[in-house]
Amino acid sequence: MFHRKGKITAALLLFVLALPAATYAQGDDVNASHTGNRLAGKEKSQLCQGCHGVDGNSLSEFVPKLAGQNPGYIAKQVHNFHAGTRKHAIMNDLAFTVTDDDIIDIAEYFSGLKKMQGQGSAGEGIGKELFLHGDSSRNINACIGCHGQNGKGLEPNPEMIPIIGGQNKDYLLRQLGNFRKGDRTNSPNGVMNGVAKPLSDAEIESLAEYISGR
Repeated sequence: MFHRKGKITAALLLFVLALPAATYAQGDDVNASHTGNRLAGKEKSQLCQGCHGVDGNSLSEFVPKLAGQNPGYIAKQVHNFHAGTRKHAIMNDLAFTVTDDDIIDIAEYFSGLKKMQGQGSAGEGIGKELFLHGDSSRNINACIGCHGQNGKGLEPNPEMIPIIGGQNKDYLLRQLGNFRKGDRTNSPNGVMNGVAKPLSDAEIESLAEYISGR
């Protein structure tokens, strides 16, 4: 979901699709010369596994699943926590304990796990409608346009756009609420702030319910 001056544009999506993973080296200090090592990442991620799970599926609804997540997206978030452009009481401190190469290895480990899955029972409601069709009256494009079928990503999938299908509902609720309030502002070009701002509490609830079930 992308917007410019309040309107979502296909041109920006095409631009994002064309960006290589190495783009992170320019904006988020990721070492593009280091190729991720899954075995090393599993070892290095032991502390991460305490909250996010050995298989990348966290037990707490407030902690995001990382199973099958885009490695560039994971790396970007850790660097944003390190820079303070994304806030979290625990992650801001933990981000200082890993090197650039550690981050790439850890991201490679979690990305190689089976993609997060929901229960497949999420409801019909406005959340499904917004995800599949958007709302042209408010310049909101369908979530599926960037996040893909069932929120599992596009092919090829831009690494800066997260896999969201099957993500924990309470985590989705909190992030959509944070984007709406402006407490989180680290999406590309502030796109998610523009998308979330016009959503009501009921719409955010329904979206989180639908996405978490994919």
